[in-house]
Amino acid sequence: MSSKLPVVVGITGASGHLLAQRCIERLLEYGYPVLLVCTAPGRRVWGEELDHDLPGAIAGWRTRGSITHYNVNDIGAPVASGGLVTHGMLVVPCSMGTLAGIAAGAAGNLLERAADVTLKEFRPLVLVPRETPLSAIHLENMLKLARLGVRIVPPMPAFYLKPQSVADVVEHLVPRVLSALAIPEALAEVPAYRPGE
Repeated sequence: MSSKLPVVVGITGASGHLLAQRCIERLLEYGYPVLLVCTAPGRRVWGEELDHDLPGAIAGWRTRGSITHYNVNDIGAPVASGGLVTHGMLVVPCSMGTLAGIAAGAAGNLLERAADVTLKEFRPLVLVPRETPLSAIHLENMLKLARLGVRIVPPMPAFYLKPQSVADVVEHLVPRVLSALAIPEALAEVPAYRPGE
């Protein structure tokens, strides 16, 4: 049984599910229980981008650590209540629709409600938005959330690390994402920029 607080992970229909997969795997490696909520578009894009289904991935993760999956329509799930103490929440990848819902406090589904709870309980909330180019609406929503303390971490490659593959880019990004969530183990893994190397 882990002594670490669980991390809520939300997955939406934006592109970038390899990042979600690696963030979850890394959290489990660090010993954090994962409480997972995935939207219907998220499940679809997961299969399209990773060539395997989410239920199969969840079954595999359960052999490595504690992961609980909640239906996005289950508004009575524990993550919908501030009474469940968590380390915080990560939404990766985060669609602009979900980001707008969080910014508006809409709580239209369990993922948005869990983010709303994370905000009201002053716990870390990290969003990994995937969209380009960004419209003024997108930027205004991000600014609104950033002013509330939400960490906005777009998945931008660290070109100075000279990645040789998409896998390299993802492996460099995951510690940055998790360190924004104040995961101590990730802080030690953030690649440093050393000019001239």
